[in-house]
Amino acid sequence: MGDYMAQEDDWDRDLLLDPAWEKQQRKTFTAWCNSHLRKAGTQIENIDEDFRDGLKLMLLLEVISGERLPKPERGKMRVHKINNVNKALDFIASKGVKLVSIGAEEIVDGNAKMTLGMIWTIILRFAIQDISVEETSAKEGLLLWCQRKTAPYKNVNVQNFHISWKDGLAFNALIHRHRPELIEYDKLRKDDPVTNLNNAFEVAEKYLDIPKMLDAEDIVGTLRPDEKAIMTYVSCFYHAFSGAQKAETAANRICKVLAVNQENEHLMEDYERLASDLLEWIRRTIPWLEDRVPQKTIQEMQQKLEDFRDYRRVHKPPKVQEKCQLEINFNTLQTKLRLSNRPAFMPSEGRMVSDINNGWQHLEQAEKGYEEWLLNEIRRLERLDHLAEKFRQKASIHEAWTDGKEAMLKHRDYETATLSDIKALIRKHEAFESDLAAHQDRVEQIAAIAQELNELDYYDSHNVNTRCQKICDQWDALGSLTHSRREALEKTEKQLETIDQLHLEYAKRAAPFNNWMESAMEDLQDMFIVHTIEEIEGLISAHDQFKSTLPDADREREAILAIHKEAQRIAESNHIKLSGSNPYTTVTPQIINSKWEKVQQLVPKRDHALLEEQSKQQSNEHLRRQFASQANIVGPWIQTKMEEIGRISIEMNGTLEDQLSHLKQYERSIVDYKPNLDLLEQQHQLIQEALIFDNKHTNYTMEHIRVGWEQLLTTIARTINEVENQILTRDAKGISQEQMQEFRASFNHFDKKQTGSMDSDDFRALLISTGYSLGDAEFNRIMSVVDPNHSGLVTFQAFIDFMSRETTDTDTADQVIASFKVLAGDKNFITAEELRRELPHDQAEYCIARMAPYQGPDAVPGALDYKSFSTALYGESDL
Repeated sequence: MGDYMAQEDDWDRDLLLDPAWEKQQRKTFTAWCNSHLRKAGTQIENIDEDFRDGLKLMLLLEVISGERLPKPERGKMRVHKINNVNKALDFIASKGVKLVSIGAEEIVDGNAKMTLGMIWTIILRFAIQDISVEETSAKEGLLLWCQRKTAPYKNVNVQNFHISWKDGLAFNALIHRHRPELIEYDKLRKDDPVTNLNNAFEVAEKYLDIPKMLDAEDIVGTLRPDEKAIMTYVSCFYHAFSGAQKAETAANRICKVLAVNQENEHLMEDYERLASDLLEWIRRTIPWLEDRVPQKTIQEMQQKLEDFRDYRRVHKPPKVQEKCQLEINFNTLQTKLRLSNRPAFMPSEGRMVSDINNGWQHLEQAEKGYEEWLLNEIRRLERLDHLAEKFRQKASIHEAWTDGKEAMLKHRDYETATLSDIKALIRKHEAFESDLAAHQDRVEQIAAIAQELNELDYYDSHNVNTRCQKICDQWDALGSLTHSRREALEKTEKQLETIDQLHLEYAKRAAPFNNWMESAMEDLQDMFIVHTIEEIEGLISAHDQFKSTLPDADREREAILAIHKEAQRIAESNHIKLSGSNPYTTVTPQIINSKWEKVQQLVPKRDHALLEEQSKQQSNEHLRRQFASQANIVGPWIQTKMEEIGRISIEMNGTLEDQLSHLKQYERSIVDYKPNLDLLEQQHQLIQEALIFDNKHTNYTMEHIRVGWEQLLTTIARTINEVENQILTRDAKGISQEQMQEFRASFNHFDKKQTGSMDSDDFRALLISTGYSLGDAEFNRIMSVVDPNHSGLVTFQAFIDFMSRETTDTDTADQVIASFKVLAGDKNFITAEELRRELPHDQAEYCIARMAPYQGPDAVPGALDYKSFSTALYGESDL
């Protein structure tokens, strides 16, 4: 009331020295009083006389206050009048107004100065006191309201309640701002104040129910219009337009709430679309990764391996980023919903974050082992090709050996042979049997290789089995024929004479030696496959051991050739004519020498092949060490960064903006490390192309590195998002940086395990430390808010959201309902026409599309239920 007392003091000092001011006050105060008295069916003519008995004064106070005063005294005596005026003055004093130098006797005596002073006091209390803009005093608040409303208008500059109103433009601007259809403001001229004032006063009286309180000539003809008269007049304009002001405020509140809802719905639609796309990609990809049907050739399997590499390098990384961004968007949306006091977002069936995580786990489960399976299949096919080639080589050698053997065994030459020929045939057959026995191992090897090809599911097993069966059947036939021929020869054995023992000895020693040379040639030409230096060194050692036997073999060759020479020498010395070659064997010295020469040629070739393979394995070892060296740097680096992020997320020093800047710099340093991973991928590809399947120099596999890198990128992105959400919470809720740091310090103190979350016992201790007095019921309520999923853990973000709700104000459903009620003119429903008039087009249509028809007893056609709509915005019912 100090401001009003100051204005009362102004009244005493002025003492109505200016007759023009007194005239303006009389006219203005009279019109103001009549604007209220007419509601009671009466009015005054002379402000000095008509309040002297106190009756109309009491009636005026009852009308403007809405309260009943004590019953007036109806007597005509002076004492009755004084009592009535005192009742009025007492009522004014009860409203906190101190009357300065105004007594009932002066009013009853018709003292003009005191009467006008009393009316001005009433106007101040009941028409101006409640006007306040931005917590200013009544007079300053009314002046600030006028300045804001007239600011856009040219030639209007409201600085006071006297000179600023003389040209009439300020009055016209107030009307035009609220009712532009009533004033043609652009046609008004600053140099025609009388026309301007009359225009404003007439329009106000006709359309706004504001009586004409001053004459234009009185204002223009006065050097400085009376401030109290102008304030009284302007206050009427304020009250006339206050309803529009309330409607504007209500509309602004509703627009703000609807804008939040529209933005949130857009974010929800984006989430649903992105989630559907990601789940569809996962659904399409999993069957491809689960397809473990092997191909028939190495080339086909290598193509599948290349497709998988493209998937890891090209197709999956963007999806990892999409998944991470989707989680970040979901958390940001939930934060915005919490900050706007909206219900949490529940994605549609099958599109929850947990559904995406489950789908991603299924994807990685399907992916797990796929690359290993591909490499094992390539290794299996490589071994199959090696075995198949070995089978064909041994089968061809055996088939070449058996060629013509059946015909030879079926030949009945012994029937016409001489005794010496028979003996020769017997010895020859014995040599063949020896040769046949020596080939038994090769047949068994061929059968074993065919069996292994069958067990390894070789694609051409049918032809292998057919060929193997033919060889085995032929081998059985040779055995049977050999037995039959031996029986036939033995029948005539008693007719044979002693045969040249030298030829026989030659034949017996030449046959195994010949088989040894054939086996040696076969071994020297045998294909080999190794994967490590140790394996190739084992082959080299075996080859060196074989070479160490060559001197003994050469001596055996010389001994066999010496037997042949000795036979020839004896025949020549005894004039014996030998009939061609050795009758006991087809292995001639020329054959032995030829095969020996072949063995000598194959040895250096085998040396070269083994050395070449040794060089290859040394190169592979270099690739292993190269990869291991890089992996042993990258792997620990990723682990260190993960641990550092964990510490950063717990410590969080400085302002949130500093933390965010630091984390983004940290993220850039991580992204800048990506070339090291690319180099590792290149080295890994070289290892795979070289078919290297193990690496004893490192415990890190490329798969471990990839997973660690993806987790690192996801963790830093989530940590940044947490800080961004904290900034969003802080700014939306008005939380100071000091409060945020205090919250972080308190949380870290009770986060015993430094994991970024705490169990319910630690959280209870945290709440108690912040001043909460907790019973079990209240604590359970708080836990249901901060841990809606009942995981038993409370995160820092959940703690911040709870504290922000406890310490800040938010819009509520009741506030929105009250705003709609203002727009509806206090009705329990609102119409589409009213919504389109009061709200922007898109927000009006948004409400119309979602509001249910109003079902109350006072409903009219087209009535809409704004109450259920408002509560639905805050999750208290369904739209």
